[in-house]
Amino acid sequence: MGLTSNGVLALAVVCGVLLFAGTVWLWPRLSRRGGRAVLGRIGLLLATQLAVFAAVGLAANRSFGFYASWADLFGRETGQGVVVDHSAGDGDGPLRVVDVRRVPQAGGARPEDGGQIQSVRIVGRTTRIATPAEVYLPPEYFQPRYRTRTFPVAVVLTGYPGTTEALVSKLRYPRTALDLARSGRMQPMVLVMLRPTVAPPRDTECVDVPGGPRTESFFAEDLPEAVLAHYRVGRDAGSWGIVGNSTGGYCALKIALHHPGVYAAGAGLSPYYDAPSDPTTGDLFHGDDGLRNRADLWWYVKNTPARATSLLVTSSKSGETNYKDTLKFIELVKDKKPTRISSIILERGGHNFNTWRREIPAALEWLGGRLSAR
Repeated sequence: MGLTSNGVLALAVVCGVLLFAGTVWLWPRLSRRGGRAVLGRIGLLLATQLAVFAAVGLAANRSFGFYASWADLFGRETGQGVVVDHSAGDGDGPLRVVDVRRVPQAGGARPEDGGQIQSVRIVGRTTRIATPAEVYLPPEYFQPRYRTRTFPVAVVLTGYPGTTEALVSKLRYPRTALDLARSGRMQPMVLVMLRPTVAPPRDTECVDVPGGPRTESFFAEDLPEAVLAHYRVGRDAGSWGIVGNSTGGYCALKIALHHPGVYAAGAGLSPYYDAPSDPTTGDLFHGDDGLRNRADLWWYVKNTPARATSLLVTSSKSGETNYKDTLKFIELVKDKKPTRISSIILERGGHNFNTWRREIPAALEWLGGRLSAR
């Protein structure tokens, strides 16, 4: 049974209940003195607590999408990583569709009515990074009257480690985009949803790592090229935006700042503003101060010419650790014309899916208002 399956969660809950009941039932027998009785009490208490903690942990993981599988949980993820392809090409192109499905709870079986989600595999032409993604196509994409129209694109990034499925089922990006377009609050957009973790389990922080994955180049060059080759989307920077939460939020801000000729806008939900260095990242810069400074958004905004791009940052007055940094970042950027910055500040909200679901409708509406289509 999978880590996120109903069966595993139900088994953990049942074990917790049975062990609790067993502890209550057997406690009088184990209340007397003696080594065996003491060990019995310790064993029952430990087993009950472990079962309860397991049930709570499994429920939290299902809700927030921290780990997608047992392999992911135990650091044995062996899925798509960095691929070096020395062949001349297999004829599939940089993007290949492997599955299609309906938008959850969209209504209507036809894509012309409720849109469509396509599971794809993308291989970067220059970076040779290979990664899966989910692409949401709005209903208008399939309607005859829009057959000559190109659509704006929002690249949507998870946090670390994150799963693309969480963007669909937990954060509900496709359903939210569909509802916003139906209500007239946002123009129809194509969403390209993926993890910034393109070389799992390593967290590359969307950096071009010397001798390692060139993650920033993948998002700035290869990903737009692959999407443009397969879908009817806009080609100029005014048609492209990028949004993400946590690590994905940091990546979105950084890529929009570094590549305004590709992305007209970047939205960071609960972002941080400098790449961390920890066991999950490894050595990202190999002693190169130029690369380190480039990844530090504080340094980059202060020391490079202002770029014509729009940024959105979010935080909460209570519950988010980035609140003070976010206010400082807003103050830093707002005087750096022509860069424009906006914010969503909640009264309360933690670093979790529930908070981001409250921010996503406004963030998508903001993003759609800054992108153009023809």
